[in-house]
Amino acid sequence: MAGQFENQVALVTGGGSGIGRATAVAFAREGAKVIASDMAGAAGEETVALIRAAGGEGRYVHADVRDAQQVAALVSGTVKTYGRLDVAFNNAGIEGSPASIAELSEENWDRVLRVNLTGVFLCMKYELEQMVKQGGGAIVNNASILGHVGFANAAGYTAAKHGVLGLTRCAAIEYSARGIRVNAVCPGFIATPMLERAGLLSDPAARAGLEGLHAMKRLGQPEEVAEAVLFLASPKASFIVGHPLLVDGGYVAQ
Repeated sequence: MAGQFENQVALVTGGGSGIGRATAVAFAREGAKVIASDMAGAAGEETVALIRAAGGEGRYVHADVRDAQQVAALVSGTVKTYGRLDVAFNNAGIEGSPASIAELSEENWDRVLRVNLTGVFLCMKYELEQMVKQGGGAIVNNASILGHVGFANAAGYTAAKHGVLGLTRCAAIEYSARGIRVNAVCPGFIATPMLERAGLLSDPAARAGLEGLHAMKRLGQPEEVAEAVLFLASPKASFIVGHPLLVDGGYVAQ
């Protein structure tokens, strides 16, 4: 039986690990041809190897979402390779260094906003341009629970993710009548390399503390977010636009 994204083309930024990798593999499993983009070449190629090992088709493209020329080339290259762009998951992001607002350096603030907010804007700008030309498509942006609530010592990340939800809603209003649906997923704390880098997975006490913030008392898995992305990108979500879908184990409900 053909997958729900058979003969479609999907672009995933930040596809080298975590949620991005899980989503790229999930799209390929459902029949899509996948472009997995990242800054880490070896990790991106590993994602493509997983796609191919599962019988899917995919390619890795190095791109920095902070750079408009690279993003434009990423989108145009996707179209040159596969002929169109049906689905985009704008997932690339960084966590930044923890600091209170008064102690947060301007460099740290600028770096997080440039990747997590401007990067999403640039990706949408060129993805939407292509989707308008071809008459439709679906975009899912990766926001966060921190697009809904605050979190101490994460002002840059929180501000960026609130901004991603604003961008998502604006794009939905502007483009849904043209056949382009734009939505967002808002994950809770997910067991990814981002948390590992922060030492939050290897430290039992820190992990238990994070798990306790969720009503389900556990961390999410990348594959659980991937399934939400696929739903929003699929015809099953045909009347859903501008929506911030929480995949958070009940974090925000409390």
